Amino acid sequence: MTHFDSLSALRRLPLAALTLALLLGARAAPAADALDDLFVEPAPEAAGDAQGKPKADEQGSSMSGWRGFSQFELARTVAGNSHWSKARWRNELGRSGSFGQGIKWKAVGRVDYDFAYGWESDFYPAAVRDDRRSEFAWREVYLDMPVGDVELRLGRQHIVWGEMVGLFFADVVSARDMREFFTQEFDQQRIPQWAARAEYFKNDWRAELIWVPYVSVNNIGRFGGDFYLTQPDLSGISATYDAQVRPDRKLSNSNYGLRVGTLVQGWDLAAFYYRSLDVNPTFSRRFVTPTAVVYTPRHDWIHQYGATLTKDFGSFLLKAEAVLTYDRYLPVSPLSARPDGLVRQDMVDYAIGIDIPFMSESRLNLQYFERAHMDKAPDLLANRRENGMAVLYNHKFDERLEGELLWVQSLVRNDYMFRPKLIWRVQSNWRAQFGADLFGGNSNGYFGRFGNSDRYYGELRYSF
Repeated sequence: MTHFDSLSALRRLPLAALTLALLLGARAAPAADALDDLFVEPAPEAAGDAQGKPKADEQGSSMSGWRGFSQFELARTVAGNSHWSKARWRNELGRSGSFGQGIKWKAVGRVDYDFAYGWESDFYPAAVRDDRRSEFAWREVYLDMPVGDVELRLGRQHIVWGEMVGLFFADVVSARDMREFFTQEFDQQRIPQWAARAEYFKNDWRAELIWVPYVSVNNIGRFGGDFYLTQPDLSGISATYDAQVRPDRKLSNSNYGLRVGTLVQGWDLAAFYYRSLDVNPTFSRRFVTPTAVVYTPRHDWIHQYGATLTKDFGSFLLKAEAVLTYDRYLPVSPLSARPDGLVRQDMVDYAIGIDIPFMSESRLNLQYFERAHMDKAPDLLANRRENGMAVLYNHKFDERLEGELLWVQSLVRNDYMFRPKLIWRVQSNWRAQFGADLFGGNSNGYFGRFGNSDRYYGELRYSF
């Protein structure tokens, strides 16, 4: 992900090119809310340019029209010092096509500009304003090609190995934009990886081998942001935070993994192994004076084994995910003598949930999750078992209006995240959303530390 620099004209080129393409390409086209729907390969009779005219050469190549969306998001933080925390104009634009002989391509870019970091120049530190004001990112840039019985995908791509409600568990490959915590839609929060992926399908079996030579990790932003992942307060100690230490761009830092799945009597089962630089940062600490500590976010090597299952019972859908992680570093008690404030631990994360549809165009999702630390270190800051629950209720009032409530609750520290929202499909290609992101409970808890970041928001999206 590349940030704009006012002194570098070259960094403005992607923004200018995409903005121009957006203005030229924003013509009526079938609306879609999900990114996968926006860029599916068109059927032969539907493939064409932005005006709907077919584009094909003698070798059978084709190209879709411009597809994407433009949306404006506005948020006002009302807890603590009230301020505008988002006034973002986001534009996502892309095309897909085929070179013939089964070779396909796709390119999607995204441009953001957030006016709030100009409006609130007295509230946010300069490092936060520079990080959040403007941004360009390639969301997907890849080539698909068949190699015998194997489907090969090369380039920047999303690799999703699991998806539960509210939080991430088995989705270990995806990096995430954590600068708004878990308040973004998951398809927008995920950061793609530059990877090579080979997929093989045989009867009810499937296998997937991935290699990530250039690693993307979670973007946590800079200290002073509304959702920066601050560490628990130390009594009488002042804390500062270094910039995130990202992995060097070298082949020795490559990630790789294997996933195998099958379908057995309606049970969709999968298992995987993934060796990687952890996408989640670890905050090492050092005391510069007896009353001042500096934290440095870094990324360490871990090994993960996981499994997922899904089963449709008709009246409800069962989903479960579990991940065994070796060698992850975690913070210890403030009184510990460990110089970096970290200890290496092995752990199991798992979640189990049911999704229940109702005849009244409603659905209810109930989920229990837990982290269990194996051979817990005596000075580990976390409990041996950390558990919680999530409840999501969605109701469609009619074809255009629906409401949703999401509650995620820690059962250990009694802190929570509550996200109500209303979705209004104004027209086939216009969508508005209104909602709130609310946090509370223990001020050192996973959710409660954002108690001063409660906000209300609105969003308007045009899809084309």
